[in-house]
Amino acid sequence: MLRLILIYLPKTFNLASRPEVSTPLVSLRRLAEGYWLKQSSISPYAGSMYHGSPLLLSLLGPLTVKRIEGQPNHLLCSDADDSLHILGYSLVFVIADIISALLIRATGHTLQMAYRQSLNSLDIVDLLKSSDLLSSGDIAALVYLWNPFTIAACVGLSTSPVENLVVILALHGACKGLVPLAAFGWVMATHLSLYPAILIIPVILLLGYGPDTPPRKLFLQKGYGKNGDSHPSDNCGQQETSQSKAEVTFSWRPVIHFLFWSSLWSTYVLVLCIISVKPHGSLWEMFQRCQLDILSFIISGSDLWINEKTYGFILTMEDMSPNIGVLWYFFAEVFDFFRSFFMIVFHLNILFMILPLAIRLKHRPCFLAFIYIAISSMLKSYPSVGDSALYLGLLGLFLDELADMKFSFFLLCGYIGVSLLSPVMHNLWIWRGTGNANFYYATGMAYACLQIILVVESVSAVLNHDRKLRKLSVTKLRDGNS
Repeated sequence: MLRLILIYLPKTFNLASRPEVSTPLVSLRRLAEGYWLKQSSISPYAGSMYHGSPLLLSLLGPLTVKRIEGQPNHLLCSDADDSLHILGYSLVFVIADIISALLIRATGHTLQMAYRQSLNSLDIVDLLKSSDLLSSGDIAALVYLWNPFTIAACVGLSTSPVENLVVILALHGACKGLVPLAAFGWVMATHLSLYPAILIIPVILLLGYGPDTPPRKLFLQKGYGKNGDSHPSDNCGQQETSQSKAEVTFSWRPVIHFLFWSSLWSTYVLVLCIISVKPHGSLWEMFQRCQLDILSFIISGSDLWINEKTYGFILTMEDMSPNIGVLWYFFAEVFDFFRSFFMIVFHLNILFMILPLAIRLKHRPCFLAFIYIAISSMLKSYPSVGDSALYLGLLGLFLDELADMKFSFFLLCGYIGVSLLSPVMHNLWIWRGTGNANFYYATGMAYACLQIILVVESVSAVLNHDRKLRKLSVTKLRDGNS
């Protein structure tokens, strides 16, 4: 209801034009422009406005247009009398947020049940400090729904709620063991924004190992400890050892099914894209330009002479519109001679952190997915508050593990301060002329530092939680042997 009330007052809360909410990839205005070009028998990628998915253009594009006497009139260019039509269009994003919250809640319950079962098998279930009123899944769902960033992305009519929905769908399907659902969510998330492609690692770990558990060596230690003290004729110790080994066994069957379903969904999405843009011949243009951009980077490192449209637009960051990220100002100031080099460096920054984190946190794949999402939200080309809303909502799934996280109050105050200062600095720079780009970029730098602290401290808290589990498990094992 709050979202609908705020959306119904578009002139008071003009969030659709805010650079923190609307970026070149999630802007509703750009989507409406691309759909207008498509309806005019022009390629939606012919101009410099639309750079999103052809499927998103076909699904949401018709909702941005109303017809009066047979003539198309764009929703965003209409008068205030069309607020009822705006309200109907905004229901898509409200429903997407509600479904995302429900999926987060269900995922939280699955994680909590699996984690409680793992602690129970280690005889250290007393460490789990769950709330008597609300579970971690309920808290995470409430945090996602009532997060000001989530509300701003919905009221600002950006496509971030739809992108967040498919990411959450992939994680939910992987936690529940629903392979086709997980594959569909991952394929669609990668298709819409490219960066969720790195989530294939935590999704595979979720399907192979199951939901988050304590370090798997604890199960082996407990099994071998029990087996060492048992009589040879007693099968109890052997059963516990085999059960402990089952906790650390990687199952390849669901992974193979996931790869099969991913290829199937990818083919299906590709066919739909071909059908969607066939009259304009834009699909091959989209992939060809992305491929040529990457080859230009790797082989020659020369200046890019191709007008990037979708994935190439994401990788090359040709649009220097201000946003809450740290890349737009850097590449606006860097010399053109070094542009290709630093572009490679910034994109490889994300890839360099994938393998070490996966090795260290392979027993916590859902938490690993949260870390990947936070890192990509910080280093992506065109970040928005919708990206932050996703990982802050997932953060609530790990309340027990992050109970001893440091700088929690500092991070809360920092996020509130940046949220208040960012529009002020943008107003001083753009509208009043009493500031410059450094004012607004300073808030982006502070925002990036807060995200770095959040990632570092959350990983440290989880590792400290695992060390505490290890000490308690060893203590229980020694007491049992004595």
